[in-house]
Amino acid sequence: MSVLEASASTPLRLRFPLLLGAALALLAVAMIAGMSIGAVKLSPGEVLATLFGQAAESRHETIVLYLRLPRVLLAGLVGAALGVSGGIMQGLFRNPLADPSLIGVSAGATVAAASVIVLTGWIFPPAWQPVLLPLGAFGGGLLVIAMIYRVALVNGTTVVPMLLLAGIAFNAIALALTGFLIFLANDAQLRDISFWTFGSVGGARWQTVMMLAPFVILPFIALPWFARALDALNLGEREAGHLGFRVERVKRLACLCTALAVGGAVAVSGTVGFVGLLVPHVVRLLAGPQHGRLLPLAAILGAALLIGADLVARTIVAPAELPLGLLTCLIGAPVFLSLLWRARGEFAA
Repeated sequence: MSVLEASASTPLRLRFPLLLGAALALLAVAMIAGMSIGAVKLSPGEVLATLFGQAAESRHETIVLYLRLPRVLLAGLVGAALGVSGGIMQGLFRNPLADPSLIGVSAGATVAAASVIVLTGWIFPPAWQPVLLPLGAFGGGLLVIAMIYRVALVNGTTVVPMLLLAGIAFNAIALALTGFLIFLANDAQLRDISFWTFGSVGGARWQTVMMLAPFVILPFIALPWFARALDALNLGEREAGHLGFRVERVKRLACLCTALAVGGAVAVSGTVGFVGLLVPHVVRLLAGPQHGRLLPLAAILGAALLIGADLVARTIVAPAELPLGLLTCLIGAPVFLSLLWRARGEFAA
């Protein structure tokens, strides 16, 4: 029995409505905590009153509506994008250990962002950087996924193992290019590249939230169709074709939705690791492998996880702020290793 099959039959597999309710409650708690805790502490009642237009003080409105709420929403959107993308990639590769970074979106975005940072002042005026940085990161991610998809397209058919291998190769190229740009960077640029690479939602504004929202909503619109198609792909590509699914269209749209969601997330937050790998894997252990359950839960729990991680990142060493991606790796890696340790018997069998 595979790890995926063993996870589906575990006693931890609970009823979907119960899991969905618990996930939504966790998300609500994380959002209220994210808007309550900070340099100025507010009670949950004060936060809710401010959200409903009954703020006790004018400063509460500024703190909640213009500082903390956009940051909470941006962290939630990034977490949801990474969670859904991870679930889609794991279904496409038929591997519960797959990750959105395998297809090179994050690496391409990192190279483009580093290029903008280093070239600012040489080619681009410094005033252009706030606009060029997210646009460049998003464009770099899409460019890399387009090249990887072209390499994996053989006689009109997308070869999934080739997609994985091409992703590994382009990730290595992107790492080398980023290293070269770091070599060229001065001290200030090096700090900007390092901070951006580890991720942050500290620059959250309502404009940023509105810019990212369409790229996250797109995969959600396709969720019902994706869920059935990915369930069919678990049986094999030929079997999915016999069931009436256009396998090539499924693979193309899976790559496109992942590229849009992850590219948009990376463009506004930098690189945030382990969310797309850990969250769908944990959801699969809890709810089973059916993507109709897995993808919505991965989105909700991904949002809750990143909101909570951002809350810790901006308060644990206040008034300084830890990089968000650094914290998610510190949390995610030990949890993931513990899951692997529990499942090591299945690999031996």
